[in-house]
Order: sequence, then C-alpha cells, then structure tokens
Amino acid sequence: MVWDVMMHEVFLAVLGLAYLVLVVSTVLVVVLDNRNPVRAMSWVVVLLFLPVVGLVLYFFFGRNTRREHLISRKAASRISRKSLQAYVEQSSFQAPPEYASLINFFHSLNKALPFEGNSTELYPDGYSMLQSLMHEIASARHHIHLEFYIFEDDAVGRLVRDLLVDKVKKGVEVRLLYDDVGCWKVPNAFYDRMRSEGIEVKGFLKVRFPLFTSKVNYRNHRKVAVIDGRVGFIGGMNIAERYLKGVSFGVWRDTHLKVTGPAVYGLQSNFLMDWFFVDSSLLTASKYYPSVEGTGTALMQTVTSEPVGEWRAIMQGLVLAITGARRYFYIQTPYFMPTEPVLSALQTAALAGVDVRIMLPERSDSLLTHLGSMSYVLDVLKAGVKVYLYRKGFLHSKLMVSDDRLVTVGSTNMDFRSFEHNFEINAFVYDELTALEARMLFLNDQRSCRMVRLKEWRERPFSEKFKESVVRLLSPLL
Repeated sequence: MVWDVMMHEVFLAVLGLAYLVLVVSTVLVVVLDNRNPVRAMSWVVVLLFLPVVGLVLYFFFGRNTRREHLISRKAASRISRKSLQAYVEQSSFQAPPEYASLINFFHSLNKALPFEGNSTELYPDGYSMLQSLMHEIASARHHIHLEFYIFEDDAVGRLVRDLLVDKVKKGVEVRLLYDDVGCWKVPNAFYDRMRSEGIEVKGFLKVRFPLFTSKVNYRNHRKVAVIDGRVGFIGGMNIAERYLKGVSFGVWRDTHLKVTGPAVYGLQSNFLMDWFFVDSSLLTASKYYPSVEGTGTALMQTVTSEPVGEWRAIMQGLVLAITGARRYFYIQTPYFMPTEPVLSALQTAALAGVDVRIMLPERSDSLLTHLGSMSYVLDVLKAGVKVYLYRKGFLHSKLMVSDDRLVTVGSTNMDFRSFEHNFEINAFVYDELTALEARMLFLNDQRSCRMVRLKEWRERPFSEKFKESVVRLLSPLL
C-alpha cells in the first residue's frame, strides 16, 4: 500500500515536471518567435494561467506558420499577366494626388493594380445583394466564379445552388470555393450534390486531424463573385438566410459592392490565385479576361491580405489612409479590436481635428468579441473619436469612407483576426460618387444609433469594465 502511494506521488511529480518543462518551452518558443509583443503576452498569459487548456489552445491556434509559401511567384505572375496587360494599356491613368501614396503602396506591396473607368453600386442589405447576384448569375454565358466564407445549406443556399446547377446544364463553367471551417456545419452531401451536377467545388484549407492544428487558425474570409469576367461582387455578405432574415434582435445590416469595368480583372486574378492554391489548376486563358470597356468614373484597386509573408497590406494601408484623412474618416465594423498601429492612427487623426467616427453593433453575434470590442471604446473616446452603437439589429458592415473621395468595402473587420490571421480582400475605390453614396449610407445608419458619451462610458458599472478588461487580454487571440 505504501509503495503504491509512493509510486503514485512520484508519477504525479514527474508528470508535473514534464508539464512545467513543456509550458516553459512553449513560452520560450512564443517569445523567440519575435511576434507582435501584445499578441505574445496574450499567449504567455493563456499558457501560464490556463493549465492544459492553454497548451491545447496554443497547439491549435497559436503556432506561427507564416513562412509557408501558398503560391509560387511563377504561377502568380502567369495568373495576373492579363490584368497587368490591361493595366498597362490604360490610356490616361492618373492617380488622384491626395491618394497617390496609398495607391503606390498597394501597388508595390500587394501588386494591386489600379483600374479606372468603373461603375459601382452599393447594397446595404441581403435582399438587394442577392437579387442582383442572382440576376447576373442567370445572365452568365461563359463562367461563374464564387468564393464565400460561408455557403449555407438553407433556403438561400439551395436557391443559389439550383440556379448554378441550371447554368451548368446550359454549358456555363461554375466554380465555387468555400472555407472549410466557415462551413463546418454544412453537410458534405450539400456540396456533393453540386459536384454531381457538374459544379467544381473546393474547400479552402481542409481541416483534418492531425493537420487540423496547422490550418484551423488561418481562414479564407473572402466574399467574391465574378461573372463572365465582366461583373464582380465584393463585400461582407455570405450566402446564407440570416443575411436576409436578420437575427432575433433585429435586422442584419451589411454592405456589398457590385463593380462593372476593368477593375473586375483584379477580382478575377485574386479568385484564380485562390483556386490554384486549392486545386493546382492554372487558369490563365484569355476567355477569363474578356475585353471590358470603361463604364464609369471610379478608380479601383483590389487589395488582399493573408497570414503569410512579412507585411500586412490591408492593415498598413488603413493606417496610411486614416493618417492621410483631412476632413473625416467614417468606419463601420462589427468587431473593433484594433492593432496598436491602427489604434494609434485613429487617435492621432482625431487629435489632429479630423472627424473620426466609428459605428459598432450594440448587440453582437459573439459575446467574447463584443466584450473585447467594448474594451477599446474608451481609448478612442478620450482622443475625440465619436462612437455610435447601432441599435436596429446586428451591424456586420465593413465600410469605410473618407473625405468624399475614398471608400473601402470588403471582408476585413477591424480586429486582430482579420489583420493577422485571415485571408481577406477589400476594394479601395477612389471616386466622389461612390464616396457620397457610402457617406449617405453611414449617416442614415447613424439615425439608428446611440452616440456614446465619454462621461457616461466612464461611469458604467465596474463589473462591465472588469469583464471587458479580462477579455481584452485575449483580444489578439480571438
């Protein structure tokens, strides 16, 4: 009996020592990884104060795999060759002087080509977007390319699926790329039915154990559609019923952008690069880049960001855009957990007298991310940023507009996950008409908001501030 007790105690001691060595080793890996110090400290806190659970979380979500190369330079060059040719052939391209630095930044860092002569249309709800998308799909003659974080097996998803099946039967090429984690709850049979009907369907970064741990944290959050290489869609909406019906506490407010004109080449190139990554099919034929005439006055760049490489194009571009604003910079985002450079840019612009406004949902679809978002409100209020909480339902819009000339719409939230971990895409549009339309959308939504006052925010119950502060420690990991 005594011997059994001693052996049990020795076993526990060895197990404890092994665990301690494992935790210390993991902490050293985090520190030596030279990652963002805020994010590194968050992981250290998790590892030290959440026994076992912390290690599991880090194993699944924390390891840095940015050194992986997702697509070869040679393949990327071949895919983007047609876009480059169209860009070079532009007869009278001239960047607006006030945005020349931003355009050049995206061009040099992200290979984002600016195309002029585009028409744009903003959709503020799921009904208008879906109606327009289905109309364009129904009119397709050659190919349909869809890339969505979520393509749900519900009334809306099945409606779009059936329309795609009908187009395949008429000889139209249809390719669908969905995110494997975003569609975890969607039965495989839903996509198998599409494949059996001739639709080419691929899941992005398939998550399967043990490879699960290296992929679950890096998701394709992009929402893009390209029809016949002539019409493109980009924004924050997925293919799911909730984007039309809303949530239990109100409407689902979102923003999507339709583009016609040469800028569709940029959307097409980005889709084909993602398709090559998952399928190894190099689609470079001219038929995917038909001759497109100018249809409007908008200058546009399609900018992507991904968790590989040294730079974060969309985050860094937003810093440049915010600090370059002269009169106003309005932001709609469902989640607000900015990196230090973005937070500093917002504070600096407001302190310099720029009218900076941030609109957030008063109620969210995620408790933790909402608490994390609220923890940053005081930081911007103190600098003079105006904060509005949307009360009509859930604000999922990722819309920013500045100085009646710059608009960006896409999949990027203003948080660590979008900036650091996700594959994202945004359209940056330099056009007065588009900007005025976006500004009116923002001001109309503002009527459904309550403005947050600094004094009121400081006087909130301690329990609220405490919960937010605790979650904020983990905000780089959410």
